Amino acid sequence: MLKRYETPLCPVETALVLMGDKWKILIVRDLLTGTKRFGELKRSLGGISQKVLTQHLRNMEENGLVHREVYAEVPPKVEYSLTELGYRLKPIHDAMWRWGEEYKATLGS
Repeated sequence: MLKRYETPLCPVETALVLMGDKWKILIVRDLLTGTKRFGELKRSLGGISQKVLTQHLRNMEENGLVHREVYAEVPPKVEYSLTELGYRLKPIHDAMWRWGEEYKATLGS
């Protein structure tokens, strides 16, 4: 998790530090519908590399937004889900969705 002394004073800046990357927002989008395996996330996100997805998931886990569950199987099974704190991003995601729809409608797309 971010240490209190590392957290910016401005709450908007804190949110941007934690989520200010398009991939992180899209990871949240996918996990809002439920638990996913790494391969499912990678396929859904399209152009993301395995390295970048791994880095973002680790970072989001460290910051308390994503839970990683490892099952003792061969081959290993790993699942990702949003924590309660991560799920609180839903209203932000929904607002971005609505804004995106309105924007596209304005352009006639």
